[in-house]
Amino acid sequence: MEWVETTGRTVDDAKEAALDQLGVDERDAEFEIVEEPRTGLFGRMRGEARVRARVRPVAPRPKMERRDRRRRRSSGGQQSASEQANDAASPDASSTVETAKASDGSAAPGGTATTRTSSATRRRRSRSTASRDQTRASDKETVGAATEQGSDMTNDVTVEEQAGIMRTFLDGLVDAFDFDATLSDEKVDEDTIELRVEGADLGLLIGPKGQTLQAVQELARTVVQRQASGIHHGRVRIDVGGYRQRRREALERFAQQVAADVRASGVPKALEPMHPADRKVVHDVVNDLDGVSTTSEGEEPRRRVVIMPAAPAEH
Repeated sequence: MEWVETTGRTVDDAKEAALDQLGVDERDAEFEIVEEPRTGLFGRMRGEARVRARVRPVAPRPKMERRDRRRRRSSGGQQSASEQANDAASPDASSTVETAKASDGSAAPGGTATTRTSSATRRRRSRSTASRDQTRASDKETVGAATEQGSDMTNDVTVEEQAGIMRTFLDGLVDAFDFDATLSDEKVDEDTIELRVEGADLGLLIGPKGQTLQAVQELARTVVQRQASGIHHGRVRIDVGGYRQRRREALERFAQQVAADVRASGVPKALEPMHPADRKVVHDVVNDLDGVSTTSEGEEPRRRVVIMPAAPAEH
């Protein structure tokens, strides 16, 4: 994913502007501070903060490593239980009783109880040593497998591979809901692929204001993280029933109308809180128009876009 560079009165303002351009939440982005504002006379800030940002590459912990760790823990518990069962079933218990009798002078003559106890002790120690050796060998194999799996973390996961995993997930989701729908994909740009679910009566997968669609997007992304270890490049977005496309077009028309009102009146106007992806649409549309500019204010999830008259050019 390409880096974007933004400026602001403070580092936080510059970061928020970058998030709006990327269309993601802060937890999904990484930043580099290029320049910080300087402190001038009487503590006033001079200059602007400048940061670089991009969508954070995702590199989850390998699934095999987690599975091996659980297997190692359960294996250790089973060995302990097995050793306890073997100890209970072994003749050591009777040997201990006979040893106790021998200490009272009631054991069989000739030190038979002591001999039996020593023999049983050797057998138990032998079993314990063998068990430890097996555990160590298993641990070495597990560490080797985890190391080999960890080497896969350096693999690059292309946007096409991510789209394939998401498409399989969507196929299963559509079948689970018994929807009559078809799936298609389109490469929007070099770093973005859009998966489209088309069909009738798909409102259940969209939800009020697209909330269910957003949840489906997050679930699909989680599936990709679990199934594809490595650095994830690009973005795959999901659209159901053309909802995102219709909303994008409606937002573009709305932003153009508000921008015209602001340019005519000279009064800034704050829009309703929006998701980062929707804010990005508004920023892109308004910043292509003359005489107006945008900024963002507030904190998630109440962050909103403010459309303002552009500052007059200096002569």
